[in-house]
Amino acid sequence: MKRVSKLILATASAAVALTPALVWAQQPSEPNRYGYGPYMMDWAGGWYGMMIFGPLFMILVLAVVVAVAVLLVRWLGGPWHYVQPPQHMPPGRSPIDILKERYARGEIDKEEFEERRRVIGD
Repeated sequence: MKRVSKLILATASAAVALTPALVWAQQPSEPNRYGYGPYMMDWAGGWYGMMIFGPLFMILVLAVVVAVAVLLVRWLGGPWHYVQPPQHMPPGRSPIDILKERYARGEIDKEEFEERRRVIGD
């Protein structure tokens, strides 16, 4: 129930934030002296360097939308708990255990097993 209320709150906040943009987009435009609409052909008196801001603004808006989505998912998902690795590591195998395993797998024959066991000292 708590997550549902958080989702409703997030949706209402987004609706309130986007309402001015929707109202501004529906305002009627005024035609200029040639009848093509405002600044259709002359780019508002001309500074063609302004064209670079369109793609940059689009990337900025996309980054903000992704960041808001990530933060919303993390907020609704709750806290993450890091699992600590165990503090006590099991003791390693002894050399004689490794030698016995190699002999059992057939990697070494009986003579080599006996020789290496004598070298190890067991």
